[in-house]
Amino acid sequence: MTLAQTVIMIGLGTLLIEPISGEDVWTTFMVGLALVLTLVIVEYAQVKSDKVEKFITGKAKILVEHGTIQEQNFRKLRMTVDQLEMTLRQQNVKNLSDVDYATLEPNGQIGYILKEEAQPASKKDIQLVQQEVRQLAILLNSNLANQIAPSDGEAQPSLFQEVAKQSKSKNSQHPNHLK
Repeated sequence: MTLAQTVIMIGLGTLLIEPISGEDVWTTFMVGLALVLTLVIVEYAQVKSDKVEKFITGKAKILVEHGTIQEQNFRKLRMTVDQLEMTLRQQNVKNLSDVDYATLEPNGQIGYILKEEAQPASKKDIQLVQQEVRQLAILLNSNLANQIAPSDGEAQPSLFQEVAKQSKSKNSQHPNHLK
């Protein structure tokens, strides 16, 4: 919840007790309606104006920039490096030296970007590596095929060619009881 939502919720909670102890229920409903309308107006103003959003919500503070800890921001936020490390460990970051940027967001969460060499491989990265390996294998196989000629001049048909042609290979090396 945002700060404005939290304040309104506390105010509404306090207001809900009033009808029980007092006698004027309609005044309580009118004040509750005013609080809710105030919340809607504040939220709308935050969406429409960057200045209002910055004033009410605040902006992110840089904790680590280009792998360097920004000590002055830690002092301003009254935060320790141990607290940053604890949060990063919860996000499966093993070393503080792997972090390129880290920010304290207005909602209290820590956002971070890992250095290029510390980032986990994405599916796209793995597919690119697989494609390069296939290309290398094709190059190696074509070079080997040009260098090594078949021994008896006739290539062995594959199992799939046997099925397609519906004929068995003459040079079949399978035991007779399995043919």
